[in-house]
Amino acid sequence: MKAINRPFTEIINGNRQFIIPVFQRDFSWARDQCEQLWRDVKRASAGGADSGHFMGSIVYVGADLSSAFQSWLLIDGQQRLTSLTVLMIALRDHIQSTLWSGGDDSPTAEKIDAYYLKNVYESGKRQYKLLLRRRDNATLRALIDGERPSELGKGYSELLVEAYELFRSALQESGCDLEDVYRGIARLSVVDVTLERGVDNPQLVFESMNSTGVDLRQSDLIRNYLLMGLDESEQTQLYDDYWSKIETLFRSSGNAFDGFLRDYMALEQRRTQQIRLDRVYDEFKSFRNHDSEAPLKVLFADMARVARTYASFLGIAPMQRPWLADAMSQMRSLNTTQGLLVMRLYDCHEKGLLSQDEFIRAIGLIESYLLRRAVLGLQTRGYWSVFARIAHDLNPESVFESLQVALARLRGNIRFPSDEEFRRGLQDHDLYGLRVCKHILDRLENAGYREPSPVHNYSIEHIMPQDIAQATEWQDMLGENWSENHEAWLHRLGNLTLTAYNSTYSNRPFEEKKTVEGGFRHSAVRLNEDVRDQAQWTIAEIQVRGNRLATRALNIWPHHEADAESIQTADIRDLRERAAERNTSALEMNDAVRRMLDGILSSVRGLADVIEVVERKSVSCYGPDFFVELMPMRRSVRVILPLQFSEVEIPEGVTAYDASTWKFVVNRVHTDSDLIVEVWDEAKVERVIPIIRQAFDHSR
Repeated sequence: MKAINRPFTEIINGNRQFIIPVFQRDFSWARDQCEQLWRDVKRASAGGADSGHFMGSIVYVGADLSSAFQSWLLIDGQQRLTSLTVLMIALRDHIQSTLWSGGDDSPTAEKIDAYYLKNVYESGKRQYKLLLRRRDNATLRALIDGERPSELGKGYSELLVEAYELFRSALQESGCDLEDVYRGIARLSVVDVTLERGVDNPQLVFESMNSTGVDLRQSDLIRNYLLMGLDESEQTQLYDDYWSKIETLFRSSGNAFDGFLRDYMALEQRRTQQIRLDRVYDEFKSFRNHDSEAPLKVLFADMARVARTYASFLGIAPMQRPWLADAMSQMRSLNTTQGLLVMRLYDCHEKGLLSQDEFIRAIGLIESYLLRRAVLGLQTRGYWSVFARIAHDLNPESVFESLQVALARLRGNIRFPSDEEFRRGLQDHDLYGLRVCKHILDRLENAGYREPSPVHNYSIEHIMPQDIAQATEWQDMLGENWSENHEAWLHRLGNLTLTAYNSTYSNRPFEEKKTVEGGFRHSAVRLNEDVRDQAQWTIAEIQVRGNRLATRALNIWPHHEADAESIQTADIRDLRERAAERNTSALEMNDAVRRMLDGILSSVRGLADVIEVVERKSVSCYGPDFFVELMPMRRSVRVILPLQFSEVEIPEGVTAYDASTWKFVVNRVHTDSDLIVEVWDEAKVERVIPIIRQAFDHSR
């Protein structure tokens, strides 16, 4: 590697050409970066004759050095080099349009063309000193050749044209001295870094030097990492056949490409912990190193296949399966952390393991899980890991059924809410303040109908108005406790609907809201069918309507409907896998305590086919449901049972505690176990066995 500090003009001048490899990103400098370049040029011009302005690095490696014409692949510095080229084009065109002329050392259109834009004695592609990627290159060539980029149609680069117009405008400003501009450009210096092919690692150099300009995304770094070490022909083929198609899918979607790469790796490596987006590149290098023998073409082809499904899930690409579009759209509007699970379902469908009907139902179950939890205000933190675990646990032999079971086995803070919980949440909670309120009303209006109402742009309407402080008709209708009733029932499901006449309804009396133009009696909205014929609108009517809508909601967002036997089978499988990971020798305790623990376990094993799972500080026993946790202490074994203190007869000589009054129990795994028995003496082990047997019988 050779690194020399030299003026920019010396690098670009001569019979040479710089090529932006296909793996590099498109031109991305916007107004801010171009304005900064213009300020740098003016600052350099204002300095002394031996002054300059350092701009960063230009890193390149030889592509074709076999003749007098030198061709170089640009590894780093393309944004700077491209912007300076555009500035030179603008300066040339300004000179031509104004017929400006100066002294012998002054810039001319011919000099700029010959020194910085074209190799005047070459033809074809060789005549241009800089070759960009695809539409960028077509736009730059048009600018160099004096053509109008807009004539390229939709294929031109807007950022390149904006940069050109910005520089033209700056050159036309009053007081702009072209001699100063030309001098300033000549004083811009860069670190000229030439790499030796086959000796230097371009990717490592690129990583260490890419610290200025517009930050690269993780997907940019991964693209460069995968393609940079290949021959130009192989780079171009892999890029054109696969990577460019993936880039097109995610072109206008922010960090979605990085998110896809993260989820793709997680799916392949069965990860359940989410990688930070700023760590995707580093993790991808490790991911690729683990499977470095697999041909890049195979990896690219698979990534392109999965990317299409991921982009359609996000709604940034056409849905490949139109019959899935509605279900996918409804689910996606609630959350997008389930992308990894959706990719897995797509893969199963493509392999014939998941039917069309099952795929639609699977997406509906995910929506139901998200919606039910949103209504109840349950935590959303950790959703990515939840869906990742489900994706990895799907059984290829029964994909949909295993999805049902996986959702059923989510417990505690990540549980799938029951029908009873969901109904209660719909009827009793204030829904108006929830983000999902409009989603609920839209679906209640249209789900299952072939002729949907156009309510997407309608607004939420309170049948009983939000402000009735001056509305005596409403106060009289609600009765003596109108204020309390209004506050308690205003935002509940039974009082909410959709309308395009929100401002018309306002806080009018109920009879007027029915009969006014666009009122409930004239409304085509199905949600208003049970409102239009009511004589009054009180708490009783709100309750009845809320109950009816909640019943309909239970059909739209169904329960997982997994059967108990399948759930138990999956629970036992996982318990046995956990039991095989460790044994009691992993727990620290003295010999006396170990003898007590072994004695208790020996008796417990005689109860049935007990599964013993060694936790961090204890042993949990299942048969198959949990019935006792045994925790070695310094001088005793703590027996923790899911029984109430009042329902157990404590044998003489046994110490027992009611832990329901304790704030916490250190190292306890099963927090819903409130009876604690301490065994201090090996001779008293047999006295605690009847209590454990009672807990075992209680669990079955």
